[in-house]
Amino acid sequence: MKTPRSGDVARDDGVRHLIAHYEKAGFTHRVGFGARPAVLVIDLVNAFTDPSSDLALPLEDVVRHSAELIAVAHDAGVPVIAFRVEFADERSAPVMLRKNPVLAGLRPGGEPARLDPRLGVDDRDVVLVKTGASAFFQTTLPAVLAGLGVDTVVLVGSATSGCVRATAVDAIQHGFRPIVVAECVGDRLAVAHEVSLAEMDAKYADVESLDVVIRYLKERA
Repeated sequence: MKTPRSGDVARDDGVRHLIAHYEKAGFTHRVGFGARPAVLVIDLVNAFTDPSSDLALPLEDVVRHSAELIAVAHDAGVPVIAFRVEFADERSAPVMLRKNPVLAGLRPGGEPARLDPRLGVDDRDVVLVKTGASAFFQTTLPAVLAGLGVDTVVLVGSATSGCVRATAVDAIQHGFRPIVVAECVGDRLAVAHEVSLAEMDAKYADVESLDVVIRYLKERA
């Protein structure tokens, strides 16, 4: 059966041309699924998922699909590691906040920095805090994954072109197999989402459908 690829969700000729270019150049090989997955939930916090927030992205479907995937992971005994982004003060990441001052309101304990409760993240899961784009940057994630014996990281969250992509790049550089779930990641604009899926699928990760990943996780049970 043909595995869904980023090309399957391309909406315009530009993205299709990009995919064709990478295929012709010899990219788009697969890393495949490993034996010991973990689900990484990237930045699905209220600031980005609550439609009333000034920082909101169109993530309603992403949250719903991610909650479905997290529930499957729980049932299969697959680890779930969720990330919140927050800054104790401007000194936490001075250059990042200079570039993105709108993020300064993500304070520890504040409602905007809390995980969306619809995700179903609970006490079984690991919750880590990050101040950079990548979930690997200055966090204990590498040690957590090593301790769990993980070889595959399943990525859900936001934004496709930012923190999801940065995490996928770092994951493959750390020797993990990155799997990006197409329906479980989102961005502010479709073009940013689709181009990022295409480029990750070509060079840094396997972009797979929710159905394919759910079947994979259920096989781990």
